[in-house]
Amino acid sequence: MKDYSEKRDFHRMQVDSTLVITDDQGNTFQGVCKDLSAAGMQISVDHPFAIGDELKTRMESAGDQFPALETVCEVVRCKPDGERYLLGINIIEVMQ
Repeated sequence: MKDYSEKRDFHRMQVDSTLVITDDQGNTFQGVCKDLSAAGMQISVDHPFAIGDELKTRMESAGDQFPALETVCEVVRCKPDGERYLLGINIIEVMQ
């Protein structure tokens, strides 16, 4: 029997990359992507967001070989984490 971590449709990649978040009002916030999968991300931020909020994210690549990762996402979880918040977001669209 598979344990819980193996039941996911997409495996998570542990990352620690800065990204920029833009809300639907055009406000920008800085966050840190903690993990990334094909379907979503976990992001550490200092601003809470509501479940259902649509956000745009932009994470620069480490080198010139790859473009930045830009997404449209929906917040599915926001929980306090010390003085910050951990967001669970579903990726709706990857921008090109």
